[in-house]
Amino acid sequence: MVATATQIQDDEQQHIAHLQDVFAKQKAAFAQQPYPSLQQRRADLDKLAAVLLKYKDQVAEAMNQDFSSRSKDETLLAEILGALEGINYHKKNVKKWMKPSKRHVGLMFAPASNKVFYQPKGVIGVIVPWNYPTFLTVSPLAVALAAGNRIVIKLSEFTPATNLVIKAMLAEAFDEDQIAVVLGEATVGMEFTSMHWDHMIFTGSTMVGRHVMASAAKNLVPVTLELGGKSPCIITDSASLSGAGDSIIFGKSTNAGQTCVAPDYILCPENMKDAVKKQIAASYQKFYPTLRDNQDYTAIINQRQLDRLQGLVSDASAKGATVEPLNHAGEDFSGTRKMPLTLITGTTDEMTVMQDEIFGPILPIVTYKNLDEALTYIKDRPRPLAMYLFSHNKKEQQHVVQTTHAGGVTINDCLTHIAQDDLPFGGVGDSGIGHYHGKEGFLTLSHAKSIHTKGHINSGKLVHAPHGRLVHRLIYKFLLGSK
Repeated sequence: MVATATQIQDDEQQHIAHLQDVFAKQKAAFAQQPYPSLQQRRADLDKLAAVLLKYKDQVAEAMNQDFSSRSKDETLLAEILGALEGINYHKKNVKKWMKPSKRHVGLMFAPASNKVFYQPKGVIGVIVPWNYPTFLTVSPLAVALAAGNRIVIKLSEFTPATNLVIKAMLAEAFDEDQIAVVLGEATVGMEFTSMHWDHMIFTGSTMVGRHVMASAAKNLVPVTLELGGKSPCIITDSASLSGAGDSIIFGKSTNAGQTCVAPDYILCPENMKDAVKKQIAASYQKFYPTLRDNQDYTAIINQRQLDRLQGLVSDASAKGATVEPLNHAGEDFSGTRKMPLTLITGTTDEMTVMQDEIFGPILPIVTYKNLDEALTYIKDRPRPLAMYLFSHNKKEQQHVVQTTHAGGVTINDCLTHIAQDDLPFGGVGDSGIGHYHGKEGFLTLSHAKSIHTKGHINSGKLVHAPHGRLVHRLIYKFLLGSK
């Protein structure tokens, strides 16, 4: 049964009322407990890990329902295992992160002590996208709990079955005055971004990220934006082509390319183009000999996204590109939302596929004459969330890392830098602002409060009025370097 416009509006108002209610509850609860102990934080992380393990199969089943076909192994690896690794990492390290850091005291202000005290910010708002809803719920949750905060999560309307499982999972382990999940569509999203959070985390497109930041700015809410962009994959003539092919297929075909750090396009030397295409096709056939009924290969999330992707292919073909779907088994995908990896060569900047983040199984291959030409191509475009380099030449590696900007880099593999818990993850420029993984995430969701402490002896009195010869001598000594 299709909901009427009135029913949708009523549902949205109920979700907004729920949002406002849990926001008020969390603000009040945080005021009563503004600094959870180390023991409390570790206990919360233990509860999060336990309930995630308990619900892992339900999560996988729900995601398969939402996508129409979502690889269970991908869900368990990327969503469950990845999140559990992060929880354990935060539990192990939170003690040393909480410890105030000592800082230097200038001679003029001695005797005294300086330290930085890491204080929870308060109530954190988290907006989760549809592509990895469990990981992108639990990962910021782990950081926020380690930093001592309370959290409200807004889930995407495009994963309704998964949303219900996540909501039940977290409700089993936590009261809503600590962790709450809100549902709803665009109206709820707009209300969410307009609220006075102590910090807000958004994962999604660059276009929507601009709106989120503009809305947050009205309340001076600090934001962490994990966006995306066109993440390049550079192959040089020093690369292992077979290794590069396997890694690129892994990065591009995990979740059918619906990943913010998926390789968006390949840059390779002109004389390697045919060899690269051949290797990509061979690696793809090795990983996915069939697609339609292959439980390892994920479908596109909905018809709207499938239509968008097919439109990118049609636009490129109409403008003169060569389009090659890698449908090795000659399967018919009608009645499904499966889409084979499609190679595109002969692209131009006028093609939409080279303008917007692809976010699906389409892989343009762009050629270059020399490495600096490839790097100029990257630098002339918005800074991407990720960059991949396939090279076994140390000088090439150093040159690429030093002369380009990207949120993060993996050399001789794809995606795996995001799984390193001890590395910060975030974008730069159009691909995002800030970090929320590991120690950097703890710092992002903590207020670094400066504390300057004097004892019984206060040297500051020496510069109190009325000023005399001693003050003048201090001025000359410390400012002018003379007596």
